Amino acid sequence: MAVNIIQFDSNSILSKITGVQKLAASGNRRRTPLPNQDKILDTLLNGAMELEGLMPWSSNYTFLVKLSENNGANSLAIYKPDEGERPLWDFPDRTLAQREFASYLISQVLGWPSIPTTVLRDGPHGLGSVQLFVEAEYEAHYFNMRDEPAFTETFRRMALFDHIVNNADRKGGHCLKGKNGTIWSIDHGLTFHTHPKLRTVIWEFSNETIPTPLLNNLAHLQSLLEEAELCRILADLISAQEFEAFKMRVKGLVSNGQFPAIRSRRHIPFPPI
Repeated sequence: MAVNIIQFDSNSILSKITGVQKLAASGNRRRTPLPNQDKILDTLLNGAMELEGLMPWSSNYTFLVKLSENNGANSLAIYKPDEGERPLWDFPDRTLAQREFASYLISQVLGWPSIPTTVLRDGPHGLGSVQLFVEAEYEAHYFNMRDEPAFTETFRRMALFDHIVNNADRKGGHCLKGKNGTIWSIDHGLTFHTHPKLRTVIWEFSNETIPTPLLNNLAHLQSLLEEAELCRILADLISAQEFEAFKMRVKGLVSNGQFPAIRSRRHIPFPPI
């Protein structure tokens, strides 16, 4: 089935981001903005893009790019063009880049997890997702950070987020430790499928009771999913069927109040790192 490629401009993308920020504020969940967040968004959306090279070990074409501002300053970002996506029979209709951006927007509504600022824009190889590059400790990954008590809550939120967006590819290396100690969640292209696809390395919270603050965040998201604004924001990023399945996952967690149990069938991505 052909992928439904939709054109976006910088104004429409910025409108979606400001829209979800207002929805987050309505539930007192506005995330503390990154320093110079407006400047970061402007650079990601409008900076002149120059390819620096392909990122290693990526299954799809993933480029490190330099974004140049009018004042001569430069920023690094990760560019994943639609043209470089390997066709996937079970993820039709919307591109992986659109799913990356939809995941970022939901993280903004909830206030978690920490996903680097992400937009959709045109580039040397056409439309794709563009995400702020994170300076990370590249020897750090989930498996050598999970036993550190300081990161337990971060991974608990990440596990919950992966369930609601139905993340089919949470590898250990998709948890980056930034230079300031922030744990960043990356690679959300395989998300929002209508059928259960959750494959993750983070299963230690299975069947636990969801902490009240996180449950309240999910309840606020559930209420927003019944209103027109969030549906409008996501409508050209995920399909109507995927949106309904998303609503049902959130509703199920709020009703049950527990993290999902480990499924008997394949539930860990390969390779795990």
